[in-house]
Amino acid sequence: MTIAKRTLWCASLAAMASAIALPAHAADDTTPGDDRRDDILITAQRQQQTIENAPSTRASIDADTIARTVNAMNVEDTIKYLPSLIVRKRHIGDTQAPLATRTSGLGASARSLIYADGALLSALIGNNNTSASPRWSAVSPQEIARIDVLYGPFSAAYPGNSIGAVVNITTRLPDDLEATATAGVSVQTYDLYGRRDTYPAYQAGVTIGDRFGPLALFASYDHVTSRSQPIGYVTGAAGPGVVGAIPDRNRTGQPITILGSSGIERQGQDRLKLKAALDLGSDIRLTYVGGLFLNRTNASAESYLTATATGLPVYPSTSFASGTYASRQRHWSHAVSLGGSGGGIDWQVIGTRYRFADDEQRVPTGSLPAALSGGSGNITRLDGMGWDTLDAKAAWSRGGNVLSAGAHWDRFVLASNRYATTDWIKGADGVLNQQSLGKTRTAALWAQDALDLLPRLTLALGGRYEWWRAYDGVNFSASPIVSNIQSERSTARFSPKASLAWKSTDKWKVQLSYGDAWRFPTVGELYQLVTSGVLGAVPNPNLKPEHARSTELAIERSDAKGSIRLSLFNEVVTDALISQTGTIPAVGGGTLTASFVQNVDRTRARGAELAVVRNDLIPRLDLSGSVTYADATTRADPALPAAVGKLIPTVPRWKTNAVATWRPVDGVSLSAAARYSSRMYGQLDNSDAVGNTYQGFYKFFVVDLRAQFVVAKKYLLGLGVDNVNNDKYFLFHPFPQRSLHADLTIKL
Repeated sequence: MTIAKRTLWCASLAAMASAIALPAHAADDTTPGDDRRDDILITAQRQQQTIENAPSTRASIDADTIARTVNAMNVEDTIKYLPSLIVRKRHIGDTQAPLATRTSGLGASARSLIYADGALLSALIGNNNTSASPRWSAVSPQEIARIDVLYGPFSAAYPGNSIGAVVNITTRLPDDLEATATAGVSVQTYDLYGRRDTYPAYQAGVTIGDRFGPLALFASYDHVTSRSQPIGYVTGAAGPGVVGAIPDRNRTGQPITILGSSGIERQGQDRLKLKAALDLGSDIRLTYVGGLFLNRTNASAESYLTATATGLPVYPSTSFASGTYASRQRHWSHAVSLGGSGGGIDWQVIGTRYRFADDEQRVPTGSLPAALSGGSGNITRLDGMGWDTLDAKAAWSRGGNVLSAGAHWDRFVLASNRYATTDWIKGADGVLNQQSLGKTRTAALWAQDALDLLPRLTLALGGRYEWWRAYDGVNFSASPIVSNIQSERSTARFSPKASLAWKSTDKWKVQLSYGDAWRFPTVGELYQLVTSGVLGAVPNPNLKPEHARSTELAIERSDAKGSIRLSLFNEVVTDALISQTGTIPAVGGGTLTASFVQNVDRTRARGAELAVVRNDLIPRLDLSGSVTYADATTRADPALPAAVGKLIPTVPRWKTNAVATWRPVDGVSLSAAARYSSRMYGQLDNSDAVGNTYQGFYKFFVVDLRAQFVVAKKYLLGLGVDNVNNDKYFLFHPFPQRSLHADLTIKL
């Protein structure tokens, strides 16, 4: 290593370490492509595709395209223009951003899989849009090389959680010395219920990588500081002697009174990644990827009410306190893989671990404003929660035949403990008042064979056999009284796959695919208990796995300038795992209203997706977009007959997006993008008739703009506006309004 290289590495690593200790306030970056960096990472990405040999429809986006078209402050931003996808990202830095797909909604996080370099980011400890949201935070935008999305459960290489889609994120691992520094800012202007404010976010990041003979190293650090718009609103009776209440309607059309806002989050987040790849020979590589995520969130509430006598704010509802909280998170991720090629065989063994090493949330139980100074509260700890995975897989290619196979093992751990405390701000843990514990474990064997029957006709057959077990389930609540040690459960299922592809010419391809998928209940669906004075959500330890039968006919034309694809899809799910609100028996008699996951007898989703990618449609103009129609309805539900024939929660009939990029001269790109979704519903029976209100789900149409300027090949300036048309819509929570972006990237 030269003195210059050593100095640059030491200085960069020291800066990353000091930045974690003393976070900086700066901003955004999406690192554009660099031909030098692609040798190793593309080799690894192609090897993964060869081994898994997935006969699935796919969509992709690379770092260059992301940099030109997306105002990306977080990694989940980068896929928002891909076909049929909706990411429920409420604000910059949101840790609760699940993915919705063609046939599955925003509350079905366990029906999609997200991986980064083979490490699982999907939190399959639940199936919801809160603690079970994907751990996008394990990746920063400047790490990304490319993202591939596979649609539907048509590959035996993936478990039944692939019902909706599989997102594979490939990050950078350069083959020469490189370094980048990024900074950016986003400012949201927000106006609702007569309250106007601005909410800024800042990002700073650095990366450095190089190869030293057989060893390649890459390190990155990213910091985000943000302030969100209100996540919730407080309703109730204003009481006498106050002014400022705002009349409105709730999602069922009943009149309500808005008393104020809550969940206004101030966040500071840090991500540190280290990747190392060691070539043990010409065909064998050992790789390690480690990541640390730190998050600090403080949420506040604002009352719209003032006392007529004093002019001081009034807080008549305890909901102001529940929307005031402090969260601290320290999460670790590790992945070790060994892979190689030789004799027509590609192989890989990879083990991963994700751990909530330190995760607490503090919430007051007293009333505001007194609770702002301390007092009684609850501390919820998720320390020790997480998952482990182990995969061994290989592919053998010979002539027109590709045979791939593998073995899989995973374990998911639920560990949620809530304690009373005398001081919710700084107090120690007191008496345990709520507990949810449990584990699930799955082992699987799979095989898939792609055989060229004729020169242009390929048949792929596959199957996956899985053994599933749930155990160590414990539920406890002091009030209301719950005390259960759940019994152990186990089952096994087989999932066949088949695909027939015909390439009539070099440009045209027709593919018919079928996939069975068994999605086993998550440990959270089985054992997670949530209470807030009364039961808010209850576990169901007797849930059956949901069974999806999916088919797709895809017709695609590809050439040097892009592709056009039409997909016709149909999905039937029996024993679908969906949360419903209902009544349950209470201890000591009577009933309680609660939300709980049930097996809905049968749902069906069928529709069409048209996706287009055209580069240089006319000289220097690129265009991509998609239109998706889905008729996704409940077909049988004896527990709630009113749901039959109604739309599945948060699966709209129409989703469209489009991105146009014009490159008037070299080094300048101007992009305009649009996203649209038709009306959604949050309830199985679609009884939430009012969509554009807090806790409602509405339609949206959002237009985004971005300009990128390359200066002297080393400086990249990005300017943009998200939601330039300022659409004010709700997906349960109010979503961001018009936001201005600016970012600068400096490359070595």
